[in-house]
Amino acid sequence: MTADQIFAAVKKLYPSVSLATIYNNLNKLCDTGMIRRISIEGSPDRYDRAVKHDHIVCRACGKLTDICFADLTDSLHRQFSEDFLFYDLKVYYLCPECRRKPESEAR
Repeated sequence: MTADQIFAAVKKLYPSVSLATIYNNLNKLCDTGMIRRISIEGSPDRYDRAVKHDHIVCRACGKLTDICFADLTDSLHRQFSEDFLFYDLKVYYLCPECRRKPESEAR
């Protein structure tokens, strides 16, 4: 979900909540590792659970889908001379809906 989507959902329960409160709490939750921020160029940041998983992103419509690829941690440790904190894998593709569209519409 984006911050705006979270704000709209929370506002239904707590009408006086501000968007700044949502952003402040999202930032704190990200800082503590309870959730993670997913950044995709040209799209608003999205917020996701902290459980290890990857994402596929449609290059045409921006749809983000959770997916679990084989864990690359061991392979990355062998390739780096230093330890790393984590990795975030996003694979870009055309989703089935966009593949069905004529090429001129899919862009």
